[in-house]
Amino acid sequence: MKRITAILAALALALPWNAMSQEPSGSRKAVATSTDICVVALPVATLAGVLIAKDWKGLAEGAITAGATAAATLILKYSIKELRPDGSNTHSFPSGHTSVSFATATFLQKRYGWKFGVPAYAVAGYVAWGRVFARKHHWWDAAAGALIGAGCAFVFTTPFARDHELSITPMADCCYTGVSAQLTF
Repeated sequence: MKRITAILAALALALPWNAMSQEPSGSRKAVATSTDICVVALPVATLAGVLIAKDWKGLAEGAITAGATAAATLILKYSIKELRPDGSNTHSFPSGHTSVSFATATFLQKRYGWKFGVPAYAVAGYVAWGRVFARKHHWWDAAAGALIGAGCAFVFTTPFARDHELSITPMADCCYTGVSAQLTF
């Protein structure tokens, strides 16, 4: 799982933080491109980590989360005809990029804890902001996408520790203070 953290950190460092210093239309395009990269890289990095960890239950839960997120997003996107801010089409609501990113971030946080969730949420937050900044979505499109993705992951994901019966118990007596951890495989 350290590899997931390293991949997420590298992804965050690769984002175009200097895009704001460019001309507005160029920076919007750069940010849109970077969100296209993030929406693929975040789930791919997560999938790689899950496969490396041989977490088959997590793989199944992630697949169900991805399917539910995609279904809900696409049904709404093609049922509700909302014009994108850039006028390119009527598939603005909800943001698919944001729903995928938040589904992945919430899956990581709920399955493996906050040490994986925090960097993933940072990337997901960047994607949501970037889709609005690039004029591909309205803020409410990004908010709805975040709710759909996070909601699906919250419903379909169980903590890794619970699957392996992780128990952490504080211990103390007259001579010793410590913590006991037990994990069943």
